[in-house]
Amino acid sequence: MPIDLIAVLPAVLPRAISWVNAQAAAILQHGEPLSATGLRLAGAVGVSMPERVRVRTVSEIPLPEDLLLRAVALETGLLGPRMIGVTFGYGIFLRAGYVDNRLISHECRHVYQYEQAGSIENFLPAYLQQIATHGYDAAPFEVDARLHEIEAI
Repeated sequence: MPIDLIAVLPAVLPRAISWVNAQAAAILQHGEPLSATGLRLAGAVGVSMPERVRVRTVSEIPLPEDLLLRAVALETGLLGPRMIGVTFGYGIFLRAGYVDNRLISHECRHVYQYEQAGSIENFLPAYLQQIATHGYDAAPFEVDARLHEIEAI
């Protein structure tokens, strides 16, 4: 039976915020700063503090250990085998073999969205509500990030 994200969102949200904060901290601690091109891409998509962004290239995007959170992430397409990048505040996971300007600019646009929201705690409820209401591909934050993808700079 499919998970009704709207119904489980109140239970999932605190868990998601906690997990995202932990992932962001790990990326900020172990990630690399953006390259010169990455800094230009971040600036081009509106990031106000691109020097704070850190990128961690991984073979697989990590999944939450929390079973409900993992199930929601996989079923909604937020995480899983097709995911090649994900942003948590100023931290970005990129999947090895898929890193290019388009992906970096897309994920940096999500950094911009986090900056506009002011925090992970402010951004995540709005983002997950969009996923619940519109689906991953049609969520306004995702549409916006796709519109800001840059091939070359």
